[in-house]
Amino acid sequence: MPHHDLLPEHGRRVAERRSGSAELVDVALHKAIEEDAISILFQPQIEPASGRVIAVEALARWEGGAGPLFERARRAGLEKCVSRSVQDKAMRRAARWTGALAEVGLSINLLPCEFAGDEMIDDLLARLKKSGLAPSRLTVEIVENSLVADPKAAANRLSRLREAGVSIAIDDFGTGYSSLAYLTSLPIDCLKIDRGLITDIVGGSRDRIVVRAMIHLAHELGLDVVVEGVESAAQLELIASWGGDLYQGFLGAEALNEEELGRFVSASLAA
Repeated sequence: MPHHDLLPEHGRRVAERRSGSAELVDVALHKAIEEDAISILFQPQIEPASGRVIAVEALARWEGGAGPLFERARRAGLEKCVSRSVQDKAMRRAARWTGALAEVGLSINLLPCEFAGDEMIDDLLARLKKSGLAPSRLTVEIVENSLVADPKAAANRLSRLREAGVSIAIDDFGTGYSSLAYLTSLPIDCLKIDRGLITDIVGGSRDRIVVRAMIHLAHELGLDVVVEGVESAAQLELIASWGGDLYQGFLGAEALNEEELGRFVSASLAA
């Protein structure tokens, strides 16, 4: 998903319209990119049974403005630039982790606009190689609407990533209208069940039935499942009983900086 929208509600947007363009000149965001002021946090993806941190999702934070970062970047024509910066920084940092962090996987998000061309694959793989991160530790998260327009082209792009050793996760699964159509036709490894389906699973709601069925279906297809937005012990108990592979959410941990993450992972191994 891209859950890079972890911005405080303060700051001021400095923007003016370009002549004859729908894009905005966002002076503050341009400056943040130039000065490398967009930071990275990592939210753990945790194994329900053991409490071990198996992977983390890289999330961006910028304290220089108000509103969702990537929506703002899109209006300014900077979303690819911001996303690339976040991906590169996350891969470089994960590549140099040692000790308890050395085996932890990394998930990064690809925006729909980044997935629209074949050149994206070459570019991402080149940047991955330059970062020094082992491809086996990287998962690329793609939202469903990235796949709808041209499923055949999408399958080819995903295959190239998987051939290089990168895993593929479908983010926010369950929110799109074409989900079941591509589960058997696209080369994917993991489904991330959207947090919106998790809120009401305790208490016998329809969401409970749907989430349980999704986990069962994914496993029947040989896919792993990450459940997002887990915030209560009761939710986790159900997810664990249904066989969810990993969970992500405030019950386990919020997004952490590298120092906090190192302590959290070490504690999870000692528990």
